[in-house]
Amino acid sequence: MTKLSAPYRYDIVGSFLRPQELKDARQQVREGKLSQEDLAKVEDKWISDLIAKEKAVGLKAVTDGEFRRSWWHLDFLWGLKGVIKYDYQQSYKFHGAKTRTDNAELGGKVAYNPDHPFFKHFLFTKQAAGDAVAKQTIPSPTMLFRDNRSDNWPEFYASWDEYLADLGKAYNETIKHFYDLGCRYLQIDDTTWAFLISKLNESQDKPEEHAKYVHLAESAVTVINAALKDLPEDLTVTTHICRGNFKSTFLFSGGYEPVAPYLAQLNYDGFFLEYDSDRSGDLAPIKQIWNGREEVKIVLGLVTSKFGKLEDKDAVIARLKEASGYVPLENLCLSPQCGFASTEEGNTLTEEEEWNKLKFIKEVADEVWGE
Repeated sequence: MTKLSAPYRYDIVGSFLRPQELKDARQQVREGKLSQEDLAKVEDKWISDLIAKEKAVGLKAVTDGEFRRSWWHLDFLWGLKGVIKYDYQQSYKFHGAKTRTDNAELGGKVAYNPDHPFFKHFLFTKQAAGDAVAKQTIPSPTMLFRDNRSDNWPEFYASWDEYLADLGKAYNETIKHFYDLGCRYLQIDDTTWAFLISKLNESQDKPEEHAKYVHLAESAVTVINAALKDLPEDLTVTTHICRGNFKSTFLFSGGYEPVAPYLAQLNYDGFFLEYDSDRSGDLAPIKQIWNGREEVKIVLGLVTSKFGKLEDKDAVIARLKEASGYVPLENLCLSPQCGFASTEEGNTLTEEEEWNKLKFIKEVADEVWGE
């Protein structure tokens, strides 16, 4: 069995701006004017259209744009056994915007769901992808730690370690089923590390609080590596370390230094890292994250998905050259820093600008790597 060469020199995080017809259809479902079956037909139409555009722009791996989701993470979590939906009145505190108040929490012991709707969704994507690689994106298991989602774990588990074991197993079985369906490239999206960057920095002078976040980081390593345990050798699994992305706003800032020692322990094949602004700090931590692993790639998100203006090509190439001082150039790749629509609302740029960003990334990658 041979592993794909993914992540590719020019790659994507996964989500795309929703076409207006799709947005309208979802709103009609909420208003009771359209059935789920009719919504699925609209989704099928636009996913097929999207994949054709992804292939036309030269992407080797394509996604469904997350067109069937309302959120990048919650729709998947709701599909696991033992996870239920509830209304989170406080909402998420993005810088400059307020989100809807959907959330997830434990409603029992968490477990793999063989009828998870994402499996059917992947099969459609794989068929539409044709000769391209169908890339599947799912949220990290750590997303069940955040925003009070696991506060009630003592109601269902005798210990935190027992809960982590169940969560890791649920993910491991889910990933293996994606593989059985033909998935060979899977990405796990994660905002927990960016959250921890902020919290570990803020709590330096507060030992008890700091210890709490160190424990959270250690738990994240445990559950992620459990999810990645004994996977098929020809399955590529990467992660995207996200700093928050809602209507072009963000949640977290700070360099990767506080979490680099933990990321270096994760058994991923690649790390998509956000480096589109000064909020991300300098490039030095990528050396520790890479950790000398010849098989691991670092994907630098040097091109923003939040705004339409194109970056300066010479500046991006210079940044890649700088990065090669920490990680060999053959272990580096280029992508947008995040998706274009982590929620159905989407970022504040046009579809034309979205595609221009991807054309630009390919142009830079071809010039730098010549592949």
